[in-house]
Formats: sequence, C-alpha cells, structure tokens
Amino acid sequence: MSELDNLQNADGKKEMETENVSATENNQDADNATSEVTETTVENENSTDTEVTSSETKTEEIDNTSDEVKEDITEENTTEAEEKKDAHVDEIDEANAEDAEDESNVERHTLESKDYHAMSMDALVKEFDALLNQHKVQNIRSQVSDIKSEFKSKFDELLEEKKEEFINDGGNEIDFHFSTPTRKQFNDLYKTYRNNLNSYYKNREASLKENLEKRLAIIEEIKGLINVEENINTTYNHFKELQEQWRNAGPIPRDKYNNAWNSYHHHVEIFYDFLHLNRDLRDMDFKHNLEKKTKIIEQAEELAKDDNVNRAFRELQVLHKLWKEELGPVAKEHREEIWERFSTATKAIHDKRQAYYADLDKAYEVNLEKKEEIIGKIDAIAQDQPKNHQGWQKQIKEVESLRQDFFNAGKVPLKANEATWTKFKTTVRAFNRNKNAYYKNLKKSQYDNLKKKQELIKIAEDNKDSEDFEATTPLMKKIQSDWKTIGHVPRKDSDKIWKQFKKACNHYFDRLHAERNAANEEEMEAFQKKSELLDGVKALSLSGKPKEDIETIKDQINSWKALGSVPRNKRFIEKKFHTAIDELFNKLDMDKAKLEMIKFENKLETLAKPEDTSLLDNEQNFIRKKIKDIKGEINQLENNMQFFTNVDESNPLVKEVIKNVKKHKDELQVWKDKLKKVKSMY
Repeated sequence: MSELDNLQNADGKKEMETENVSATENNQDADNATSEVTETTVENENSTDTEVTSSETKTEEIDNTSDEVKEDITEENTTEAEEKKDAHVDEIDEANAEDAEDESNVERHTLESKDYHAMSMDALVKEFDALLNQHKVQNIRSQVSDIKSEFKSKFDELLEEKKEEFINDGGNEIDFHFSTPTRKQFNDLYKTYRNNLNSYYKNREASLKENLEKRLAIIEEIKGLINVEENINTTYNHFKELQEQWRNAGPIPRDKYNNAWNSYHHHVEIFYDFLHLNRDLRDMDFKHNLEKKTKIIEQAEELAKDDNVNRAFRELQVLHKLWKEELGPVAKEHREEIWERFSTATKAIHDKRQAYYADLDKAYEVNLEKKEEIIGKIDAIAQDQPKNHQGWQKQIKEVESLRQDFFNAGKVPLKANEATWTKFKTTVRAFNRNKNAYYKNLKKSQYDNLKKKQELIKIAEDNKDSEDFEATTPLMKKIQSDWKTIGHVPRKDSDKIWKQFKKACNHYFDRLHAERNAANEEEMEAFQKKSELLDGVKALSLSGKPKEDIETIKDQINSWKALGSVPRNKRFIEKKFHTAIDELFNKLDMDKAKLEMIKFENKLETLAKPEDTSLLDNEQNFIRKKIKDIKGEINQLENNMQFFTNVDESNPLVKEVIKNVKKHKDELQVWKDKLKKVKSMY
C-alpha cells in the first residue's frame, strides 16, 4: 500500500469490513503495516483479528450494518492510476515524517543554503563555523554536505597545483605533503559536527523508542475496544482518552512514523464503524471533523495563490500534519469529496513548485553556458605561452579573474555539475603546467638572489640593536641600497623575506631617530642650563680662604658635569667654562704645585668614563712622554755641568744651570704625581 493510500485511510476515505478483517487483501495490507511498526509476528496480529471475529455478539451487531460497510470494500482496491494521481502528497508525507521526529527539525525548511560554490576555502570555513554555532546540528546536514563537497573540490585543486610545483622543483612524489591552517580548521569543525550529530541521535534514540512503544500500546488498546462488553458511552469515553494519549505520546522514529499513523487511523476507523450502535456519538465526531477539514481545505486553496512557492509548501505541510494527526474520519458521503478537494489544492501548490524549479533549471542552464564560455577563455590563454615574466604575470591575473568569474557564475544543472567542474580544473591545470615550466627555468637565479638577500637580512638583524649609531648608520644605508640591486626571489619567499628585512631596518632607524630626538631635546636643555651656570661662575667671588674656595670651585665643576652633554654645534661653551675655572684657580693664594694637582684632578674627573677609557689612555701616554722629555732635559743640563768642574758655583752661568736643573726636577716630580693619579683612575 502506498503512502498515498495510507493518507487516504487516515482521511476516512476508505473503510474496512470488521466482520472479515483477515479475509480481505486490503485488511491484510493494513495488518502487515501494523506488524512492521510493532515488530510483532504475523501470528500475533492474526490472533487479535481472530478475537474480533470470535466475539459472536459483536460480530452479529456489526453484521447488521454489513451492507453499509461492504459498499466501501471496493474502494479499498486503489488502482495504480489513482496512486499516481495523488503522488504529489508523497513528498509532504516524507517531510512530515522527518519533522515529526523532532519539532525543531522545522528550522531546516527556513535555513538558507548559500552559493557555496562562489566561496573561497576561508569563507567556507567561516560559514561552517557560523552554522555550528547558530543552528541545531540536525538541521544543517544539507548545508554541511554542500560545504564539504565544495571545500574538498577547492582543496584538491590547490593540492594538485602544489604537488606539481613540488615535483617541478625536483621533489619526489612519495615525499610530497601539503596542508594548510584552513584545512586543519575545517577538519576540526567537521569532527565537532559529527560528534554533535552522533550525540544528538544517541540522546534521541531512547526517547523515540519509548514513545513508539507508548503509541503501539495505544493502538493495541483501540483494537481491543470492540471486544469490551460494557456500556457504549463508557467505551467511547475510553476511546477519547486513548486519542488524547496518542496526541501527547511524543515523537517517534521517522521510518516508523507513517506506518504507525496509518495503523492508528485504520483501527480508529474500525472503531467508528463499530460505533454504528450509537450513531449520535459517531455523527457528532464526523460533523466536527468535517468542519475542521473544510477549513484546512480553504486554507490550502488560499495557499495555492501564494507566489512564494517554498513558503506555501511549508505551510501546506502543516495543514497535512493537522489533517493526519489531529482529525479523524468524516461521514462516508463526504469522504471522497473533501479528499479530492484537498488533493486538488495540494496538487496546485505542487505544480507551482515544480514550475518554479523548472525555471531554476533554465537559469542553471544559462549559468552552464557562462561557465563553458569562461572555460574556453582560459583554454585560449593556456595555448598562448608568453616569453617573459611580464607576459606571464598578465596572464596569471587574467586567469585568476576568470576563475573568480567561474565561481560567481552560479549553480549549473546537477547532472552537469561534476563534468563542468572537472573540465574547469583540467583547463586551469593545463595553464598552470605551462606557467610552472617557464618559471622552473628562472628559479635557480631566484634562489641565488634569495641567498644574497638572506645575507643582508642577517647583517640587518645583527646590527639592529647597535648603540654605535655613528658607525652602524652608513652600514644600514648601504645594505638597503644593495637590496634594491638584487633581482627577484621565489614568489613564495618574497613577502616573507621583505617583511623580515624591513622589520630589522625599521627597528634600527626608529631607534636612531628616537635617540636623536631625545638627545637633541636633552642637549639643548643642558646647553641652556650650562649657559646660566657659566654666567654664575664668571661672577663668582672667592672668600680668600684657599680650602673653602677650592670646595666652592669643585662644587661648580660637579654641577657643570651633572648637566650632561650639549649639541655638537654648542660645545664651544665647554672651553669657556674651563677658562673661567682656571681663572678662579689662579686667584687662589697657595702653592703652585698643589694648585696644579688640584686642577689636574679636576681634569681627570672630566676625562674619566666607566664605559670608555680612551681619554685616560691618551692622557697617560701624554704624561709619560712629558716625563721622558723632562728627564732628557735634566740629563742634558747635568752633562753641561761637567764643563764647569773647575768653576766656582757662584759663577752666574753655573748658577743658571743649577737653577734650571732644580726647576726641571720639581717639574718632573709634578708629572710623576700626575701619572700616579692617572693610574689610580682605572
């Protein structure tokens, strides 16, 4: 029995003869349907039927209206032509069966399926992630399937391209491996999707099974009502309670849905036939059901006028669900009429929907023509092989633009989709092979250039933190100039090494500029303060007490040193300060030798720098040379004295020589003291 016949049975369009339930072919079909749902044996089903026929009292009572029931037996023998006539409801039955398993499944009808073919791999991953986070996992199967198919096709194309490049570069095919972060992200999302889907079905399984058992038990109770010897009103009330239990029994597995409902309606009809003993109860239900079904038909007829065919189809599903699940049969004289009317409205919506998809197919045919044209253009480009880099770059841009046009051209008929995609990939691959063959010959020089640029990167990174700006700045400028003279490197490395080189150079010059800016500000501030201090030194009055005056002068010197360096073009102020300090020292009333040492100690403090001893080294070398020169002078004078061995010391000439020797020896001692002082500064 087809799903259409089952729906008609639920309608009350056909009745079963209860006196000979197991005798007719159609009743055997109904029992077989029940047997499939309940998973019980045929023997159990037949035993129930035997119980029905074995009740003599009930059989006799039903026999009184057998003529009325028998008139409907011929209606059960639905022809194949009738099945085909109402085939438009099959799709609705299947959709309702799926929705009945979980009410939230209805979301799948309104969930948008985008043009995934036009999306990049990154966009597909982003869309996949959004679906997982924003929708129930059981409702996105269609979208996930399309996304998976598109992602695989695009990644396979990229994989083939990378594999060819690897082999062209001399690699062994067996060693080839390629993946991307996007691929890994997609795999992680798909794993999450599968786990969530499995978890959903696992959690639903127990509940669906339990609800199915409840419904099967209700069917069994309804079947047994015609064998209960009690007041008909009591039996009718019990029947109504069972109907209410059925409505609240919850969802069941979709593959059991239609058979369960058909079995339920089959035995509901049998019970209503049994109710001929109390026509008032039956006729009241028939009247109620007729009114409700008439309203449903009117709504369906209005839906047939809706231009939004998908919305009309979804709302029609709801009406079929109400017809099947909420309402019982109507009086026999109305059954054929209302079913035909409902079926006609259903067919009108179905036909509009089919016409809508036929128009879509025509649009897909236009898209197919566009894609065929694009493939032809790519093929023509692949046949024309440029002789230089500029020509190839132009063609690469053209092919990339055509590839994007191909993806944006829209869907094609399903039957042509695979062939079109294969032809597109083959044509693009032919272009890529020619391109790779050309650039393979350029790669040797490019790798040499890569090595040269990597050497410049190393120099830049080794010197980017140098504090010797004076020596490093010319070097950094030179390697920047050298970089420009080196030719192309492999495309896959170009951006990477440029960013690396640029980062190191920018790091150095940012430091240089910051240092100069900061130094300029500080040095100008120091110059202003030193100018003010110099004016104070020039106006300074000494107390006449050497010890106190020396401390005063040293305080001025320390204050000057604490102010730091001044700009290069302002260093003349240092000489002015030292001149002013010397003038203060000269005003002191004290031994000249001691005064000289005090001035020298002040000088050493200026020269002493913890990080640089070069100035002290120069001073020490100068002092050593000075000591050597003085010793030479003394030796020369003492040698001259030998010419005056017989001359009295009172001789003016002798006196002058002796005086000079003493002067040089005193001076020598001062320089020796200076040398000792210099050594103590290390």
